[in-house]
Amino acid sequence: MKTIPGGVTAAKGFQAAGVAAAIKPNSTKKDCALIVSDRLATAAGAFTRNLFKAPPVQWSENVCTRGVARAIFANSGNANACTGERGYADAQATAKMVAEGIGARTEEICVLSTGVIGLPLPMDRIANGVQGCLASLRADGSADAAAAIMTTDTVPKETAVELALSGGTVRLGAIAKGAGMIAPNMATMFCLLTTDAAIEPEPLSKILRESVEVSFNRMCVDNDMSTSDSVICLANGASGVPALQPDTKDFGLFADALRDVCIYMAKSLVRDGEGATKFVEIVVNGAASQDDAKSIARAIATSQLCKTAFFGQDPNWGRFACAAGYSGAAFAPEKLCMWIDDIQVMQNGMPADYKEEDAAARMRKPEFQIRVVVGDGPGGAVFWTSDLSHRYVEINADYRT
Repeated sequence: MKTIPGGVTAAKGFQAAGVAAAIKPNSTKKDCALIVSDRLATAAGAFTRNLFKAPPVQWSENVCTRGVARAIFANSGNANACTGERGYADAQATAKMVAEGIGARTEEICVLSTGVIGLPLPMDRIANGVQGCLASLRADGSADAAAAIMTTDTVPKETAVELALSGGTVRLGAIAKGAGMIAPNMATMFCLLTTDAAIEPEPLSKILRESVEVSFNRMCVDNDMSTSDSVICLANGASGVPALQPDTKDFGLFADALRDVCIYMAKSLVRDGEGATKFVEIVVNGAASQDDAKSIARAIATSQLCKTAFFGQDPNWGRFACAAGYSGAAFAPEKLCMWIDDIQVMQNGMPADYKEEDAAARMRKPEFQIRVVVGDGPGGAVFWTSDLSHRYVEINADYRT
């Protein structure tokens, strides 16, 4: 597998666009994105578990349940959430406009929205955005689409890979957005994936869920789950490579590539977290089970006290140990060992022999690792988190004003 340019348009048969339609009043940034397959594609998705599931999420979830789609339209600047029946009707109307523009059926169009909650979509501007995207579709339009879905992101996120299989080469691309309202519970942002591999809906849905579990469900910026979180993958088979079949070597290679792309995008989102100055990897080993390891890693990653220590570059390992202790996982505290990068700060539940200035130096780096070993069990897990800075408060204190 090798990394290639092109994002969601690296795969054959896909075009994309991103245009400015002033979805958020007085905005001049790109805020409408469209990804189109030149043929009917297999569709799979994973969506927010928030009970206030936005109408576009409900619409797109239904599309993915049917298992086929031609396009994904997304707008930023307005989440179309908590908007009731009108919100769902607006999502459906948006899908219809796209469908008419590309010669597809309305139920073959996924629709996503992100931004301020509680405001109805400005459908006149959405219509302008749809028409602008239709007129701007290009085989190299991924970067524009990636820019259009950004909200408080500071940089667009996209990637693509090429994978050699026994029957030929397939490509897989992605764009993503998300800097705030990022919590470790599916999903945690937008990630839109495209591939020219051929695969049936059920196996695609299975490996997408598995990929999400070890990527977007293992990251944290601020512990808040959005109403609009979505991961959608379209597979159109345009590569001409024979359809991937479960329990084959080619299928395993593709599943690994999908997982790796999702992990890459998840890390990219954390690195660009709102106000983030640190990227911290939490590694837990030796737990009784994977679930226990995940609980410990999540507790450290989501702790506000730990995140403020990361920001302050303070090797206050007592906070990390405390979070492990209240995680709900069963382990013997007297066996816990901990490292900040290569500096061991705890040994068998007690302070290790180390120099405070050495540990602090590791935390002054923009990226570092907290490694925790709680025993000799088989369970292990990884989480990615950011710090909690003054800038995060500033961004979110006046988000609407």
